[in-house]
Amino acid sequence: MIDNNFRHVFSVSAYKESPYLDECLESLKKQRQQSEIIICTSTPCDFIKNIAQKYEVPLYIREGKSDIRDDWNFAYNTAAGDYVTIAHQDDVYDPLYTEEMYKKLKDTDDSIMFLTDYIPLKNGNKGDRDINSKIRRLLRIPLKSRFLSKKKWVRKLTLAFGNSICCPSVTYNKGSLGENVFTSEYKFNIDWDTFYKLSQKEGSFAYVDKPLVWYRIHDEATSKAFIDNQLRLTEDTNMFRQFWPAWIVKLLMLFYRKAYDTYSS
Repeated sequence: MIDNNFRHVFSVSAYKESPYLDECLESLKKQRQQSEIIICTSTPCDFIKNIAQKYEVPLYIREGKSDIRDDWNFAYNTAAGDYVTIAHQDDVYDPLYTEEMYKKLKDTDDSIMFLTDYIPLKNGNKGDRDINSKIRRLLRIPLKSRFLSKKKWVRKLTLAFGNSICCPSVTYNKGSLGENVFTSEYKFNIDWDTFYKLSQKEGSFAYVDKPLVWYRIHDEATSKAFIDNQLRLTEDTNMFRQFWPAWIVKLLMLFYRKAYDTYSS
């Protein structure tokens, strides 16, 4: 069982002038059980500096060209805690996120990471689940069992039909994972590939089946840009090849492309 005084950090990965960064920080400040908050960026500007000053949180700047893998590793490594959540600047956290995390991790002595359910936030509205979130929740059902969540083949199966894990909902166990947890060469599927690699490690995924994150979908989102330039199609196909033979990959992609419509405004 983990120490009751373990240290958790929200490390916000900020990029340029997101109109949603303020709302993200506000949701972190409203956590019923408070954690440390920091902001990390490779695109420093007055906008981000002003947000950091407004919420009185440290701002760390990475030198060099902006890159999603390097930016996430910087946010992860800079967080001086036992557990770190890479908070995405567009998303909103339920006030109970950290409280539920602490409860779960105190009862899980072999966690690689903690994760939760989520609800899409589209056009600024916290509405009903879309078909993608419903399917992903179904895929995560085995993780509700502490016994099954320790099995590598079970964790791999939950990822075999798509990325069932909402990246901003994840808190990483730095003690188990060490530094530079993001090693994927992918751009869009860096999270899916990372979770696939973590699924093959010893330990468990500590899962809370409650929607504690609102995942924002909007026209400026990185995910939509990758769909528009076909990079997601290529990366999704390559990810499925890690799980399935070629004929099944072709069949899956016939249906999987329809999910991209979710990201249309």
